[in-house]
Amino acid sequence: MKSCGRCSRQSPDEANFCPQCGAPLDESGGPETVSVDQSTAASSQDEETLWRLFIGPNADRYLETFKKFASSGGPRFALSWNWPAFLYISFLWFLYRKMYLHAFVYAVGPMVSAYLTGDMSAGLVWGIMAGVTGNYLYYWHCREHIERIKKIGGLSQADREAALKEAGGVQPYVIWVGVALYILFFISLAKMAQEGAPDRDGRPAKQVEFTRVKASQGSS
Repeated sequence: MKSCGRCSRQSPDEANFCPQCGAPLDESGGPETVSVDQSTAASSQDEETLWRLFIGPNADRYLETFKKFASSGGPRFALSWNWPAFLYISFLWFLYRKMYLHAFVYAVGPMVSAYLTGDMSAGLVWGIMAGVTGNYLYYWHCREHIERIKKIGGLSQADREAALKEAGGVQPYVIWVGVALYILFFISLAKMAQEGAPDRDGRPAKQVEFTRVKASQGSS
């Protein structure tokens, strides 16, 4: 006999629908299967809630992107693009998302690369690297911290939520640091445009011209 998962009416094994309420009869036994499905759905929803609490702003966008990394059964890299990590001075984006080690690497890396190669475009290469890998690095950052907090015993639900928000989320002050750096950058560009391109000794063109004028006046 089969038991209806909706009204609990007993029906013959060969029946496909409940004669009392018309609900389809599951061959695996009804109520137990429904209970397992509901438990799985609730567990999945709880897991997503943890990720949302940790990510904070723009959680929907990041969760949609993270599906690419976990869609094939296990975490693996997939091509994606993170505009803030590319446009907004890469190390500041990592700092904004509390990824301190990555922020340090992307702060020092471009300077060391430019110094060793003598090519100022090295920063652009690092920015492209951040744009391509930023989402994947952030996915692992979230995953590791969430799993670590889940393993802490004795935490109430409120304490766990507070721990997730504290470890994750963002640092809004970083936005203003970036704005200040961009302002300084544009001021420097404007100053360079006024003074002209530097010569081989690193002196502005206007300063070199002024020196030449003074020298010619002195010799005459």
